[in-house]
Amino acid sequence: MKQPSSSPSGAPLETRATLDPADWDEFRALGHTMLDDMVDFMSTIRERPVWQSPSAEARAALSAPLPRAGADPREAYATFQKAIQPFPTGNIHPRFWGWVMGNGTPVGFLADMLGSALNCHVSGYDQAAALVEHEVLRWLAELMDYPKDASGLLVSGGTMANLVGLTVARNHAGGSTLRRDGLRPEAGGALTVYGSTATHSWVGRCCDLLGLGEKAFRTVAVDARHRVRVDELAAAIRADRGRGLQPFCIIANAGTVACGATDDLHALADLARQEKLWLHVDGAFGALVKLSPKYRHVVDGLERADSIAFDLHKWGYMQYEIGAVLVRDAQAHADAFSFEASYLEKFRGGIAVNPIEFSSRGVQLSRGFRALRVWMHLSVYGSERIGRAIEQNVDDVAYLRERIGREPELEILGPAELNVLCFRYVVPGAAPEALDAMNSELLVQVQESGVAVPSNARLDGKFGLRIANTNHRTVPSDFDLLVDTVLRFGRELTPRSASPGSASPSPASRPSSSPSSR
Repeated sequence: MKQPSSSPSGAPLETRATLDPADWDEFRALGHTMLDDMVDFMSTIRERPVWQSPSAEARAALSAPLPRAGADPREAYATFQKAIQPFPTGNIHPRFWGWVMGNGTPVGFLADMLGSALNCHVSGYDQAAALVEHEVLRWLAELMDYPKDASGLLVSGGTMANLVGLTVARNHAGGSTLRRDGLRPEAGGALTVYGSTATHSWVGRCCDLLGLGEKAFRTVAVDARHRVRVDELAAAIRADRGRGLQPFCIIANAGTVACGATDDLHALADLARQEKLWLHVDGAFGALVKLSPKYRHVVDGLERADSIAFDLHKWGYMQYEIGAVLVRDAQAHADAFSFEASYLEKFRGGIAVNPIEFSSRGVQLSRGFRALRVWMHLSVYGSERIGRAIEQNVDDVAYLRERIGREPELEILGPAELNVLCFRYVVPGAAPEALDAMNSELLVQVQESGVAVPSNARLDGKFGLRIANTNHRTVPSDFDLLVDTVLRFGRELTPRSASPGSASPSPASRPSSSPSSR
């Protein structure tokens, strides 16, 4: 068929604005170059520093004026190569152990390319993308030993997953009128939620967003293993009821931020049932240990929770950003978020049979094709292979613990029972505040050296370097290099004539931050 030479308005087609390339073959060639370059980048990641601060040239290149006319895509790619690609967070590197960041996978990279090309809007609709999300949610429920009829949603990450779970809990407790009338404390007492002092800061943020107020989160002390004290939790719940408050939810931790501790989930499930409260588990990274036959006992009882939040971009090794929430009671989930809009009606057929199925389970109406990333990842690697990688991470931290234990200048802080370990450099007789300052400076020096990226934590009031190993690329020799580097920098920071209480960081001894200092 002959292509029209003009638009219905009569304007020549060649004068119309289009965002497609003028030459698809040229675009294809550029795309192949980008693909090859990024595969080279990923496959040679060990040859580069873990992290380096963006150069002055990069900062200048990324402070350009608003592009008005645009330019050849090859020019934009050249800027990417010079100013962006060399200065990422660094979490794909084998020696990145900061915070809890996953590394992504080559298959995940390809999945993102495919999903981006399709550019599906996955609020619902009759499309394959919706079927994929249904399938992966069913897979995730099976991995967590959840019922087949449980509900769930893929979200951006742990905070949003926890927000969804806590919202369902709040609305379930507040009854059918809460969504219409809002919170009315005078009707039954202010709603309160409970967890340990080791719980992540998302709780305060979510209590604020949900209109509960930050004071609604009632914190309970932890034991020597940094697990919530269940007896004190029970006492706090009953005391608040006696004061006219309305307890509605217990938050359990499966992998705390500071040291990776997991609460006694069976004991908390028993308490929640006894007190008729919702049990929500923040399993940001720890829930994924379910995939490991060797270590899954750590989260025994997880399957009894009313809702579970976890991040697939952490210990699931998937590309950012992808988290998940599972809700045992599908009707409670629907009641908390479902909505109707005249412009999003359901029809007996066509694409809009159920246009808001997934957006009625959470906050977002516009949703991308996150599910393809999960589907490709699990389809190619399988849950057993991922579980073996998780086991390696835990075993390697045990190796690090043993290595640190052989070094008199290093001290382990807190428990190291899973994949998180905290430690510090010590100087005999040094004042506590001096040791904190010294280890803070040591942390910066390790990061700036390009050798490794740990983060930090305070355990029992002591500042330490924190290793969170969710890295499928790490091997034991990487931890040997970390320990050797920490010892070297620690010795350089220690005054030669150190006397009790005098150890403090010496800026003059700061090593070069160039990659060559590796």
